[in-house]
Amino acid sequence: MQKVSVICVGKLKEKFYADAAAEYVKRLSRYCKLNIVELPEERLPDDPSPALIDAALAKEAEAIRAKLPPSSSLIALCVEGRMRSSEELARLMAAWANRGEKQLVFLIGGSFGLHPSIKAEAWAQLSMSPMTFPHHLARVMLLEQIYRAYQINAGTKYHK
Repeated sequence: MQKVSVICVGKLKEKFYADAAAEYVKRLSRYCKLNIVELPEERLPDDPSPALIDAALAKEAEAIRAKLPPSSSLIALCVEGRMRSSEELARLMAAWANRGEKQLVFLIGGSFGLHPSIKAEAWAQLSMSPMTFPHHLARVMLLEQIYRAYQINAGTKYHK
């Protein structure tokens, strides 16, 4: 069974996000060993300078690196990533599994995103949309898309 980790900067505070995420975690348990890691977002003043933001993102990147499983394929969610359809993501996940990639790790940054150094280490960069979403909602959307990818690859009717 494939292992999938989702490393998130920031905690789900709102119950509706937590409930939605929990539903997809439950559904995914039939298809993969899912691990969700929440890391604290660095605190910044209300109007941080670019240097403060960069320093905070660098600290978050180090915290992410400390949680990366060995020999994992890293997929960073970021605005400059490539947009893919659900079918393309399903094909990619199937290809990773067929290549023997045992551990996929999806990264979701905090409100200021991910540090360029951690994005550069990623095997792939994925963008969900040119629109801006709260990172808490991005987690739910990512979990749903991972579930959808497994459903597509299994040939079920979930994906229409």
